[in-house]
Amino acid sequence: MNEQPDNALPEDPARISSGVPGLDAILDGGLDKDRLYLYEGRPGTGKTTIALQFLLEGVRQGERVLYITLSETENELRLVARRHGWSLEGVSVFELVPPETTLDPERELTVFHPAEMELNETTKLILERVSELNPTRVIIDSLSELRLLAHSPLRYRRQVLALKHYFASRRCTVILLDDLSAQQNDLQLHSISHGVVLLEQLAIDFGAERRRLRVVKMRGIKFRGGYHDFTIEKGGLQIFPRLVAADHHQDFVEEFTPSGNAELDQMLGGGFERGTNALFLGAAGVGKSSLALSFALAAADRGEHAVVYAFDEGSGTLQARARNLGFDLQSHLKSGLIRLQQIDPAELSPGEFAANVQKSVETDGARVVVIDSLNGYLNAMPDERFLVLQMHELLSYLGQRGVLTILVLAQHGLVGPLEAPLDLSYLSDAVVMLRYFEMDGEVKRAISVVKKRSGRHEHSVREFSLSEHGIKLGPPTRGFTGVLAGSPYFSAAPTVKSEDGTDIAK
Repeated sequence: MNEQPDNALPEDPARISSGVPGLDAILDGGLDKDRLYLYEGRPGTGKTTIALQFLLEGVRQGERVLYITLSETENELRLVARRHGWSLEGVSVFELVPPETTLDPERELTVFHPAEMELNETTKLILERVSELNPTRVIIDSLSELRLLAHSPLRYRRQVLALKHYFASRRCTVILLDDLSAQQNDLQLHSISHGVVLLEQLAIDFGAERRRLRVVKMRGIKFRGGYHDFTIEKGGLQIFPRLVAADHHQDFVEEFTPSGNAELDQMLGGGFERGTNALFLGAAGVGKSSLALSFALAAADRGEHAVVYAFDEGSGTLQARARNLGFDLQSHLKSGLIRLQQIDPAELSPGEFAANVQKSVETDGARVVVIDSLNGYLNAMPDERFLVLQMHELLSYLGQRGVLTILVLAQHGLVGPLEAPLDLSYLSDAVVMLRYFEMDGEVKRAISVVKKRSGRHEHSVREFSLSEHGIKLGPPTRGFTGVLAGSPYFSAAPTVKSEDGTDIAK
């Protein structure tokens, strides 16, 4: 029999769920048992909701749970639960009213200092209720009331520390809620707590408010740092852990994904490779979305799943345009091989969008993802600096899953010099530029592959057109200069290559 050495490390204790799958994922499994945690955030950030989810998870596990409220009434808690579709059956609610808030004149104190009696009595009532019920999960809402009763930071810290040791001896996991009513962060409380979770609500200039969560501290637990977006929906908090591409690598077969258009595939040297991304850049209406849609349709024709995220166009408009081009989009939508999702950037946070893309890839098996357009995605970001970082992580994730990603970016202007709202060309594996140009009094369209990291591609500029027969590409525009600038002029007689490689007049 092998004996364990004296200096051997103890086994990692089993975790318990926080009641929110997204938070469990951030914490790599959940919370340590029999510890004291702090959830802090200003009013309206979702502290009560996430606390109830923690207790309801305990009820599902057959545990005794207790909600001690010093700020909200039991009726208010039950109303919150009912609107989330929850039943509080199995959740013991202890509505603790501090003595100074009562109107009973017999409870007025005249000899002793009120703070001494009020805090001691409040703490005594909490301990009596815990001893009577013997719960394994406890919520104390909120610490601001205890802080006011203590009157002294030292006395407040000692009281919280005493509660921590008391609950630890009873094998109980406790979550303290704090509404950050103090003028500054209570770092002393952070040092006492085993873990600290911060919830925030941000007001943006337009659209719905944004909520995000950050694990400030978690002793002995490896967690995913940074901010994570979340929403409060019927049924509780939906947390979207920040996407880390390195955690999702998957082997895949490297092969071309053709567009279904022979001329376009010839320009691209056979098509785009799996696990790469392509940026379609050009003025509004030049055909970027139609070109991107052709890759989704080609994937569906091969029996693969594709998803199109439309930030700018409505579903009806996109389907009507597909019909005008002769694309059989409707049948693929009915079969489910193509999913068309309209995105409202004013209502959707970047973290939620990334989670949606991840679900499409890992659950629905999407092999082609179209984001149309990045201009709309940019509007969803509170700061342009973060768009590049967010997009870099998303593209890295899709690349490691073998997904072809098509990005559409509209430039400002129609002809002549054009400007893009941001530069993502260095993140893109391929860049396809589309331009309007004028020739003989007629507006035409031009397409060119200006960048492709892997494989050969044409360096020529071709004219292309959109009609009821789909996308048609013409031959290279030989003999003209300035087509991509919008003002072509005849520079020389068009030439062709002879057998020895020299240029001869056509």
